[in-house]
Amino acid sequence: MGRVRRGVLIPLGAVALAAVVGAVVGGFADLHVYRYGGDAVWHQERLYDADDPVTGYPFTYPPFAAVLMVPLALLPGWLAAAVWTAGSVAALLAVVAVVLRTRGAAASGGLLVALGVGSLALEPVGQNLAFGQVNLLVTVLLLVDLPAPERRWSGVLVGIVAGVKLTPLVFVVLLALAGERAAAARASVAFAGTVVVGLIAVPGAASYWTDGLLDARRVGPPALAHNQSAYGALTRLLGEPAPQWAWALVAGPIAVAVLLVATAWWRRGDRLLAVCLAAMAMLVASPVSWSHHWVWAVPVALVLWGRSRPAALAWVAVFAARPILWPPWAEGREYDWRWFEHLVGDAYLLAALALVAGSALALNRSRRDVVSLDRRCG
Repeated sequence: MGRVRRGVLIPLGAVALAAVVGAVVGGFADLHVYRYGGDAVWHQERLYDADDPVTGYPFTYPPFAAVLMVPLALLPGWLAAAVWTAGSVAALLAVVAVVLRTRGAAASGGLLVALGVGSLALEPVGQNLAFGQVNLLVTVLLLVDLPAPERRWSGVLVGIVAGVKLTPLVFVVLLALAGERAAAARASVAFAGTVVVGLIAVPGAASYWTDGLLDARRVGPPALAHNQSAYGALTRLLGEPAPQWAWALVAGPIAVAVLLVATAWWRRGDRLLAVCLAAMAMLVASPVSWSHHWVWAVPVALVLWGRSRPAALAWVAVFAARPILWPPWAEGREYDWRWFEHLVGDAYLLAALALVAGSALALNRSRRDVVSLDRRCG
């Protein structure tokens, strides 16, 4: 009984501490934007016609996301910061717990907190908490939903999350390619439902879908080093924002190839690895994948640890060392990078491609081993 109590109390203590830190620190830029979106919906103001008066940033998420942010807008700022930070830390611990449980590993409360604290050393996790971002919550919901598509409600969370951030629609494609058509259909219906809710509840919501949806510049300078997508790398390489056709020509085939590798692992039975690989396709294909979007570094590290300790350590080293910030960055300095600075400055993107390449090679080796065994048995 004491062990069970500790297993609950230790994570709860960590979440409570996070709430206190969030309330004291406050000032989370993206949380301000989320609350602005919720406030606009509450007061029935046109969400996309103005920017958050506190930060000057626009609300760049789908209308449904603003509907979900209404409760945050109704709270005092310090309490919203406390709740949001606590929820993010709880989501981080839940990510660790879900991956360990799916892998069949024991997860005591102390281990969860230790791994969660260790994850703070990874730049994407630190950035997510510092900005008050939503990515940890998005990640845990996807990890809860995706690996068990046979459940009656599976796919629904994927669709809802895609209504908050469009990029998780990649996982609907994964489900369809993997033959999980019922889950893919539920995800599609749930996403369509979020679109309808947004159009009804948010004044001027239609403008989100019609005005510059694919314009990466609406969320910040795409050349910034923190944008670790194929589009970001291409923009830095060309010295100017790449045209949409060039982005599609580069990112499209890469994302398709990654999804095919993910589908193969799904069919092989390793759904968790497949989900992580699909997340890499999402991050590569999105026009903007800020470094805090790369909180998927945490589940990938845990999955790799069960397969190859050296690969896991190398992966963690990339995200802990923050090489994307080693070359000069911000104010357009990325356009002057030399060839080796591109290699360092695109480290997250290159690490993802290395992960996919390694997974494809491992898949090929396992197939050869099966063929060899069949021949010997024959």
